[in-house]
Amino acid sequence: MRCLIFSTTVRGICVRVGTKQGLWGWLGEGRDNPGNMKNIVILISGSGSNMAAIVRRAQQEQWESRLGARVAAVISNKADAKGLVFAREQGIATAVLDHKAFASREAFDAALMQEIDRHAPTLVVLAGFMRILTPGFVGHYGGRLLNIHPSLLPAFPGLHTHERAIEAGCKFAGATVHEVTAELDHGPILAQAVVPVLPDDTSDVLAARVLTQEHRIYPQAVADFLRRLG
Repeated sequence: MRCLIFSTTVRGICVRVGTKQGLWGWLGEGRDNPGNMKNIVILISGSGSNMAAIVRRAQQEQWESRLGARVAAVISNKADAKGLVFAREQGIATAVLDHKAFASREAFDAALMQEIDRHAPTLVVLAGFMRILTPGFVGHYGGRLLNIHPSLLPAFPGLHTHERAIEAGCKFAGATVHEVTAELDHGPILAQAVVPVLPDDTSDVLAARVLTQEHRIYPQAVADFLRRLG
């Protein structure tokens, strides 16, 4: 699939928006990694609030100078993902790959890997990326692929975590940052945060309480991961 630089979305074509940090790679070098920077590529499908939390922490803590790391690109499978607007406003390269334009999950993941690898990523971060990834994709980024899940894993893997926690009578819920493996929501745990489940909680209220903790622990887990890389 050929990628072109556009400002609009065309079905079946990877749509990129240029920024000063990514333009030179697109014009011919093929990889965007000046000075052996540790590049982070973040995948989103919607608002990208966890992505934004990571970007803000990177700015506040000066990851480029202190950790030799930066958020190099934000990629979405949905052109209307609101998080793309935030990323562009921060001068971060963005791209859209519409999964509906591909004949199979494997074909989409192959194209997605190609787009991610343009940025020579040290770390790939899933931040509300609503796709089940193929084993080939997970294997390609083995040991450098992170996710955050809105439960205290190993409890409640999969969907509808908050409803399930309330229905089970849990007194506590939370979020887990983990490495991604072929088994859904079962990779090594890197960080967790705990919140109370209150008697009158609805799933939406509990989700909002957990999300505030996601925004705290995900950037920290990413920074800690980068520090371990040296």
